[in-house]
Amino acid sequence: MENILQSEGKLGRLWNRQNSRDYAPVDGAEQNEYRTATVLESGDRSPRPVSKRRRWSSCLTCGSIWGLGILAAILLISLAFSVKGLLGTEEDPDKVFGNWGEPGSETEGLAHYPTDFLRDVVPIRCHSHNDYWRKIPLFSALRAGCIGVEADVWLFDDDPELYVGHDTAALTPERTFQSLYVNPIAELINRTNPQTQFYSDTRRGVFDYDPEQTLILLVDVKTDGAETWPHVMSQLEPLRSMNYLTYVKDGVVQKRQVTVVGTGNTPFDLVVENSTYRDAFFDAPLARLWEDPDDPNSTPTKEAAAYDPANSLYASTSLLENVGVGFGGFSDDQLRRIRGQIKGAHKQGLKVRYWDTPGWPIGLRNKVWHTLLEEGADILNVDDLESASKLDF
Repeated sequence: MENILQSEGKLGRLWNRQNSRDYAPVDGAEQNEYRTATVLESGDRSPRPVSKRRRWSSCLTCGSIWGLGILAAILLISLAFSVKGLLGTEEDPDKVFGNWGEPGSETEGLAHYPTDFLRDVVPIRCHSHNDYWRKIPLFSALRAGCIGVEADVWLFDDDPELYVGHDTAALTPERTFQSLYVNPIAELINRTNPQTQFYSDTRRGVFDYDPEQTLILLVDVKTDGAETWPHVMSQLEPLRSMNYLTYVKDGVVQKRQVTVVGTGNTPFDLVVENSTYRDAFFDAPLARLWEDPDDPNSTPTKEAAAYDPANSLYASTSLLENVGVGFGGFSDDQLRRIRGQIKGAHKQGLKVRYWDTPGWPIGLRNKVWHTLLEEGADILNVDDLESASKLDF
């Protein structure tokens, strides 16, 4: 009986321990999750220690919240700059004339423009390649600051008009050499040279920021050169009659507001036919002007010696065809070829222009642009006016 009572007493004490949870492990035999260091008296409601797992969980949660907050702040800043660009802080040259050609805008005649749209434009060394493809031929390029524009001209039998376009499928009766280029340029220069009581000169060019800068009008003859070139010269008369064309007289170049350069099928012999006076120049073959860039005593070939500032302005060639370029940029051999071509052209007093340059990938295009300028190219052949206008020349 005494043994039974002792057993019941032990069971009672064990029951009370489990209900009150106020015991501590004895000599390590019992393992408590929280490893309490002291015995808790019955009725003690002090907070139990926090486990290491919970502490790490809290730290990770806090870190995640802070990380998401920083990421959200970066995204908001990027969005703010994007909105700033969309609101017109960075201006696309093709968007300046948003209502061009619309009824009531006074632009139906192709020759209307704001009188001050070039007031703050800084001219840069870019040539608007295939300019006629732009939303506003000529004016978009000028707004970007390009000092050169390009017109591909076509002549057809029994029609004295010169039509402008990249190929015959793109030609329309309204888009002609005179309507898109000759007449608008003449009117623009007339406006920059107003005849008033304060001013009566005619020396100012199209750029108000640099009125001495000439505009280079590159005429790419697509049809037979011998037949087409005389029509080009004839249709330049509105500019010629106002003395706006750069000309050569007795071997001396007189620079004016517009310099006309013939390329494509333009025949060199017709350009230089008049030895005493001419007001158009030739686009010399750059690839054939190469000289050894490592030889300080190199001399031009007989063919290269035929081209000089009295008959030519540019020396041009296809970059992809006559130099080449890889995805990583130019090789040492390609750079040497470029240096030799530039050396030969500059020795003849000509400006170097490379066409057929890569437009994509953008990183490669920009690298090619910078390399050509660093090596001495005088003008960039560009399709993307907005990117060219932001380039550090």
